[in-house]
Formats: sequence, structure tokens, C-alpha cells
Amino acid sequence: MDRAEELTPYPDWIRPPARGYRAEDLDRLPDAPPHTELIAGSLIFTAPRTKWETRTATLLHSALQAAPPDWEVWRSMTVVLDERNRPEPDLMLVDAHAAWGLRATFCRAENVLLVVEVVSEESEERDRETKPRKYAAAGIRHFWRVENVDGRPVVHAYELDPASNRYTPTGIFHDRLKVEHPFPVEIELV
Repeated sequence: MDRAEELTPYPDWIRPPARGYRAEDLDRLPDAPPHTELIAGSLIFTAPRTKWETRTATLLHSALQAAPPDWEVWRSMTVVLDERNRPEPDLMLVDAHAAWGLRATFCRAENVLLVVEVVSEESEERDRETKPRKYAAAGIRHFWRVENVDGRPVVHAYELDPASNRYTPTGIFHDRLKVEHPFPVEIELV
């Protein structure tokens, strides 16, 4: 067997359609890697999460469990922002009363109150620039970006300014996250 025969051919879906993929296409891609996102019609394959990212997401997930009963925390699920964008935030606070069955693989932006992105080396540009712009354009009211500073999480909190449809900073939290919106949260960032 020669080298060419040993290589597995790429699946057909690796070549995007002429106008790019659409949000509903993400559920129909056979054997797509876990945590595949759709940004501007292009598939984004994310790197495996590090221990720091996993611990940080778990810490914030625990804190967000205190949300009012009308909201629930989702982890590792995608959000449809529009026809060509379906990213996967690390955490989302989603309307508990929206009609989502147990087989749901996504939610819609209008049902999301907060998105949290835990920044990794691989996702820096997307988490700092691309995704916040798209979340704001989709009308998601709150956004938290979490950075690794010397092994500790630092939370950058933002709220949507409806006049500009852009996020406005509401605080940077180094040792303790204490916010009143979208609901009161206070935790040690360790």
C-alpha cells in the first residue's frame, strides 16, 4: 500500500458551499468534530480545552446556577445568531421557558441573556473581537470575557448599549466577581 492509499480522504463537507454554510447545516454534517462552530458561514474547529479553561468554566457555571428560576445555564451548546453564525460560547444563560426539547443542539439569540467566553490561546481573536461584535449585533444583552492572567481568571463584563448596539464595559474583576446584572453574582475568582 503506498502513502496515498494510507491517507483517509477528506469528507465532502470539508469544502464549503459557494455561499458558505448556514446555521441549520451544522446539525447535518456527518462526523464533524465536537465543538464545531459556524462563523460567517465558515466552519471553525476548536482546539481541546485546557485544564485552566475547564476549571474556570466550571467555577462560573457554579456561580450562574444561582440565576433566577426563569433562566438556566447551558454549557457546550451553540447559539444561532443569524443564518450564517452559530458559535458555541463556553456558557450561556438561556430562557428556561423557551421551547427547547431535550434533543436540542442550539438555542436562538433572542432567548439568551448572557454569554461567557473563556479565552484560550487558540480562540483569542474570536473571543475578543469577532464573537462580541456578533453577540451584540444579535441583541444578547450581557457578555463576559474571561482571560487567564498568571493562572487566575479575570472577568471583563459588558452590557449592550441599545443606542449603539455595541457592548459597553461594566467592570473588570480580578479577585472577586461581584455584579448586579444580569442578576446578583458574587464569587471568588480562584
